[in-house]
Amino acid sequence: MKISTLFLLFLAIFTSTATSKDAFPEAERSIASRIVGGQVASVGQFPYVAAVHKVTSDGSYFCGGTLLNNEWVLTAGICVESAISLVITLGTNTLKEETPNSLKLATDEYVLHPGFNPMTLDNDIGLIKFRMPITFTQYIRPVNYLPDFELLPGTPGVVAMGWGQTSDKNPDLMNDLHYVYLTPLSNEECELFYGNIVTDQIVCAGGNYNEGFCMGDSGTPLVRLRQGPTSTVVGVASFISRKGCDNSDPSGYTRTLNFVDWIRNVTGMEK
Repeated sequence: MKISTLFLLFLAIFTSTATSKDAFPEAERSIASRIVGGQVASVGQFPYVAAVHKVTSDGSYFCGGTLLNNEWVLTAGICVESAISLVITLGTNTLKEETPNSLKLATDEYVLHPGFNPMTLDNDIGLIKFRMPITFTQYIRPVNYLPDFELLPGTPGVVAMGWGQTSDKNPDLMNDLHYVYLTPLSNEECELFYGNIVTDQIVCAGGNYNEGFCMGDSGTPLVRLRQGPTSTVVGVASFISRKGCDNSDPSGYTRTLNFVDWIRNVTGMEK
């Protein structure tokens, strides 16, 4: 695999910043990651999840995202930085097969947060805009809410999802969407793993043993499920441990609550 600029940035982070400890900007191996220890999602279970293919001048990369409305997808900053084109797939749980319910869109319109810093992962958040508004279906619907509350440690009903690899031994993306229930941690607890890379912009979440996201899941949503299918996007997948997928370290997410005003200003979403 070609060594990318992102991988060189990873080397810079962890050879010059000792306090960053074991944080691995997940997208830097190929802008990819996994849901480890999860289960296969049913068709239409998460109608807001998006597959994101990014093309740059030095290669192509895979990410995930969250459908916010009929024009915008929320993702990680690393998933749009330097993009020449982006292909978004909605309405399907599988990557390899075309389905009657899926919708594939190409665009080159995106907004990277102006404060994004790939060296520190500050403001690791971005937005992708469709060229034309889409029509919602049973299988393509936006997430219900942006957060208006703090995600507290131990909050139940928090779910991660994605198509990323499921172990270090298998580097391929999964064809089927997987999901797993995770537990949010306090930032003080997460700092024990990652040091000062854990700021107020970050929420960490972990599961049993090695459950969490891995290579191929950057930009995918962390959602809190409420009554029935109602969901709030509380995080955007940002980094994992450089120990790889098969470890018990928590995963790091950009805390959506800190960016609600920015998201609304860019997208025009109402409260």
